[in-house]
Amino acid sequence: MKTSALIIAASLASASAFAPSSNGARAATELSAEKKSFFRTIFDMDLFAPKADQNDYGARKGKNVKVGELSSNSYVPAGLTREQFDKIRKGEAKKKADNYARNVAKAGVFEDYTEFYIKRGTDLNQEWKKNKNTLGHRMAKTKYDWSGDNDKPLWAKKK
Repeated sequence: MKTSALIIAASLASASAFAPSSNGARAATELSAEKKSFFRTIFDMDLFAPKADQNDYGARKGKNVKVGELSSNSYVPAGLTREQFDKIRKGEAKKKADNYARNVAKAGVFEDYTEFYIKRGTDLNQEWKKNKNTLGHRMAKTKYDWSGDNDKPLWAKKK
């Protein structure tokens, strides 16, 4: 009798273990909460969030970038005094800063595509094509003019 009662109790316990719970309320745990995936967490990271404009073009003006001061142990080229070398270094830094500021001022300035074609006359006729020198292209000045013999280097062969 004891064994039959034990078997019945064990079968009821195992049957109730696989039956759905009648209690609909669940305890709130971190495991049941909606969590971001590992990759979503990584991809949502914003490394520039503390200072969002630190990598923008032109942000150099907001940074404390300067030429270091010359000390008694600093290198000074032979033939120059410390003051002369310092003046040269500061002049180069100013030239570099002015060039950067000039380029920042030009940033984001583009020519309108349709205005270019209207100026060229492409929208009306084919007159631009008759100019055999340019064929509608604008010419740019290059650093060297290789059109004549005067610009050839000394090692070039003479004709």
